[in-house]
Amino acid sequence: MAQFIEVIRLPGFVEYGQAMAIQRERRIAVEEGRAGNALYLLEHRPVITLGRSARRENLLLDADALAEQGIDLCETDRGGDVTYHGPGQLVAYPVLDLRQWRQSIRWYLRQLEEVLIQQLADYNIDAGRIEGLTGVWTAGRKVAAIGIAIRNWVTFHGIGLNVHPDLAHFDYIIPCGVPDKPVTSLHQLLGDAAPPMPQAMNDFEHHFRAHLGT
Repeated sequence: MAQFIEVIRLPGFVEYGQAMAIQRERRIAVEEGRAGNALYLLEHRPVITLGRSARRENLLLDADALAEQGIDLCETDRGGDVTYHGPGQLVAYPVLDLRQWRQSIRWYLRQLEEVLIQQLADYNIDAGRIEGLTGVWTAGRKVAAIGIAIRNWVTFHGIGLNVHPDLAHFDYIIPCGVPDKPVTSLHQLLGDAAPPMPQAMNDFEHHFRAHLGT
């Protein structure tokens, strides 16, 4: 079932707390019927976030040491463990009323994964799922992370697709608490053939609309 989705691109490098506030305001408006479904596309300033299931041992530097590297540390209300966001990573936050699609968390997660899998197929990257893990992987490496939250069947938080981030920043964490699965990026996989961020955002929006909206 396709529904209209307003796509909003936030300029510059967005602070994590600012993005959380924007999502919260829109989520409440959607819950109350004052606004429609939305998809926010953006890049964050460097930040490590701790999800609801985060274990501190998966954070390899403390807040002071991270600050020396120019990286913020934030607790958040999404699902999942510890992850990194920063320039060069495409972040997508859908705020959707799943009552207009299907009231199923599992279904929604699989839809997000499929959007990314189809986008990566456009770049001739053979990507897919790993049983028991959330996200999108290629050759055993995670190229996109997914961490969501749902309240009253309205979604928030979302995905991070590594286009051309500083992969060294992932060395400060055990990404998503999975120690034996390193991360990768489109640039690492494709070199100069990797899409620039505006194109990656366009491609994500195209496939997102194809699966979920108009």
